Order: sequence, then structure tokens, then C-alpha cells
Amino acid sequence: MPDSRLRRARVRAAAAIGASALIGTVAIAAGPVGSAQAAPRTAAAADCSAPYRIEQKLDGGTTWRMCWHYESKAGLVLDDVSYQPKGESAPIKVLTSAKLGQIHVPYDDGSNEYDDLTGQGFAQGLQQLDPAECPGGTIKTVRVPDAWDPDHPNVKGLCATTRARGHAYRMGEGGFGAGGENKVYQLQGKDLLLYTVNQVGWYEYITEWRFAGDGTMTMQVGATGTLSPMDYDAGDGRGWPIGKGAKDYATSHAHNVFWRLNFGLDGSPKSKVEQYDSKTTATSGRIPKTKTTRTPVGKELAGDAAAARWWRVVSTAGKNKDGHPRSYEIVPGHTTKYQGRSFTKHDVYFTEYNKCEQFASNNLRNCGAGAGKSVDKWVNGQTLKHPIVWVNIGFHHIARDEDQEPMPVHWQGFQLSPRDVTAMNPLTPPALSGHNGHTEEAR
Repeated sequence: MPDSRLRRARVRAAAAIGASALIGTVAIAAGPVGSAQAAPRTAAAADCSAPYRIEQKLDGGTTWRMCWHYESKAGLVLDDVSYQPKGESAPIKVLTSAKLGQIHVPYDDGSNEYDDLTGQGFAQGLQQLDPAECPGGTIKTVRVPDAWDPDHPNVKGLCATTRARGHAYRMGEGGFGAGGENKVYQLQGKDLLLYTVNQVGWYEYITEWRFAGDGTMTMQVGATGTLSPMDYDAGDGRGWPIGKGAKDYATSHAHNVFWRLNFGLDGSPKSKVEQYDSKTTATSGRIPKTKTTRTPVGKELAGDAAAARWWRVVSTAGKNKDGHPRSYEIVPGHTTKYQGRSFTKHDVYFTEYNKCEQFASNNLRNCGAGAGKSVDKWVNGQTLKHPIVWVNIGFHHIARDEDQEPMPVHWQGFQLSPRDVTAMNPLTPPALSGHNGHTEEAR
């Protein structure tokens, strides 16, 4: 029952507000030199006031810049995201805006179905973060619109920090084997990490946005918290036994997370979309051959991922130093596609920009007669001049004993991978900077 779930969320949020009175006086961590914090305003900085501006220079020389704001339904929204690798004289605009587009949660037994962003108070469930949760970074104060407690709308709920990612690259050259001299080029990278925690019912969603030195962006949501004690069924085959014996069954359900991405590559909304499909043909006695075909996506599309299919969003306003159009490839993570609703039956949607179309399901705005309330209804043949990208990643949660308690985080998400944004790896060490294309002398 959606109403009871929302009431539970409000009760827990109220308890959190009461607790925050004990820790609300903790100063926002300034962070050490190099940590994610507001930077002095410059001509190249994102166009927003200092409290809502993030600028971070990472190891290897890459600088990410962006603004942020907080909406009453979507929660955290990132605006004017730009990427400036070393060697680039100005920031490269990537995204005009990026945010969650919905978290759709249907239960396997048909008893409940939730739209957590637009129906369950996701944004109002923003949790206060302890300084220990944001090591080396800054916890920013968020003013929550339509706060359940109007007298306490400010929550220290946005962490901006850096986090190690391991190898950014590794390449050895020279001699090999015992005693051989093998020069190794390697870099241990760090990402700029932004995250919030939003509570809905018994779940807590960690929404992460990661920005790497090589231009990769990683968007993911982690579900944690605890199993709802009110979701134990009678063992009708749609749950999993939790606790001693086989008395209590936690009801299985899905988490279908949507992201809404408004690209602005090189400062223009007029991007192109392309689909790539690879087909391998095996001939007896020969090495198989693979052919990759590019298909321009000129009209709105509901796309289905395949083993050898991918999409990219291509700039119409800028090229890299090799003369290639800049683009970003969509790299979905593992997904479990939910077949119960028309809007969850596809992995990616490309729709023409419409300010009214903000949420993938239960869209609250009235977009006109026949427009529909979900993203699948908006794919109606319009020409793509200003494409909006919707990415759908599903997780089917069949509970287990280990989900008690607290529940380990289960992640779902995707990446945006740069393709020809720069002429070479933006982290290339100086000694290898001449290795672009065919570098051997003609013989």
C-alpha cells in the first residue's frame, strides 16, 4: 500500500531530523588541498554561485566543473558539466543536465507498485551525512524543497570528494624476463565523487556520480537500508525465506532505475545519435570475420541492448585535434529487464527535448492530450534535433539471509565513455605524447 510506505518514510525521516539536532553543528569539512570543494569563480567556471559550484582537478591534470541544484522530486540535479583535460585550452561542455528519471519498484506478487521519485517522497527523504562518510571531501548543505519538516529544510546531504579508482592505465616497454629492463608507465587514478543518500520506506538509495581523469562518467544507484518487516508474504512462491525455518518470506520485487541525460556537447544541444551493430560470420576453415554497421538514429527510438550493439551521442559543434567529432558512448551495466510495464521493456530511449517530459513513469506534468505519463509514449516519430537520453537499468531483488541487517549495497548503473573527445588518452605521459596514429617510419 503506497500510503503506508510513505508514512513509514516520513516517520523515519522525522526521527532522523531529531537525531540531526545532535550533530547538525558539525562544521562542513573544508578538506585538504586537492579535495573536492568550491573553487574561486573564474571565467571558465560553471555559471552558478559558489555554494552550488563544484570544480575539481584530478591526478593527471584533468579538471571537472559543474553546478548542482536540488529538485522537489528528482533530488540532486547536475548542470553545465564540463571536462577539461590537460592540453585543452578551454573546458569541453558535455552535459547540460543530468538527474535520476525514476525509480520504479513493482512487487512480484502484484500487491504494490511504487514510483519512488514522483510518488514516495524520494527527495524529501534526503539523509544527513556524517563527516566520516565523506573522507577528504566537503559535505554541502542542501535546502530540500517541500521539506516534510518546514522548520528544518536544510540538510548536510551532498558529499563531494575524491576516491581512488586503481589503475588509470599501465603499459610496459623494453626488455622482458629475468634481468630485463622493462620500463612501466602507470597511473593510479582518482575520481571526483558526488553522492547523496535518500530514504524511501525502509530502503536507502545512494546515488553516485563519478567523474574520472580520462573523461569517463559513471552513474549508479546503490540500494541499502533494510528489508521491510511489512513485506513478508505467506510463501506463495514469490518470496524467499528469511529468518529461522520457512515461516517468513521477504517479497521479491524489482528496482527499475532511470536516468535522464540532456547532452550539450561542445555547448550545443543539437547532438546526433548513432547505433552500432556488429555481426560475426564464420566460414568453414577460415577465421571468422566481424562487420560493424553504423546506423544514424534520426528519429525517436526505444532501443534494446544486444550482445554486439551500442549507441553514442555525437557532437555537431566540435571536433578533437585529430579532426574527429567528439562523442560519448553509452555503456550499460548489468540489467534485469522488467517486462511488466511498457516503459520498462526497453534499455534506452532517445526522445526529442520537451520541457514537460521529466520522469520516465508517473510524469507529474500535463504534457497535453494523448502525451501519456511515461517515456515509451513519447517515442512517436519526432525528428531528433535536441535528443534527450533515458537509460533504464533494472535489478530483480530476490532477498537472502545476508540482507539482514543492514542490507549490503546492491548497485545498478552505467557509464558514459568518451569516444574521440580528445586526440589521445588525456592522461598520456609526456614521453609517449608523440605516439598518435602510425608512428613507425616508412620502410
